[in-house]
Amino acid sequence: MAYKKEKVIEITSWLAMTFLLIKFIPIHRLREAMVAFLFKQAVTWLFGLLIVEKDMIRYPFKTLFKKSIKSSFTFEYFVLPSLNVLFNIHYPEKRNFWNKLLYYFSYTSSITLLEIIAVKYTKLIKYKKWKWYWSFLSIWFTYYVGRRYQRWFFKEANN
Repeated sequence: MAYKKEKVIEITSWLAMTFLLIKFIPIHRLREAMVAFLFKQAVTWLFGLLIVEKDMIRYPFKTLFKKSIKSSFTFEYFVLPSLNVLFNIHYPEKRNFWNKLLYYFSYTSSITLLEIIAVKYTKLIKYKKWKWYWSFLSIWFTYYVGRRYQRWFFKEANN
């Protein structure tokens, strides 16, 4: 069966992220989670589509919406926004600068490392005019902007 490994990875990603969201998002913070999810979806839609249309990255295998969009629906529209929810809900707001920096670094480097592995060993993603450090920087940037948006959006509720 062609692309068996890729199908397993995509299905496992959907199941794992769904489990993580159910397990680690408290019901009383569901509103915050939805804002973080939708914000990251909007940002990844814009950046992801731009990068794919500029022929910098290619997604040879996709389970969903194969003919509708060139980007990966699973990763751009579900996995990354879900990770952003976990990032924002568990953000160490009251910790010092170094702990926050480490938090950003651990999330960003984990995603980048998994992407590098996917590029090397699967047909889920192929770099054309792209490098891993662009992924690292863009993920870091979207986490930062997403965190700023989250703080701004819920500013009155926190006061």
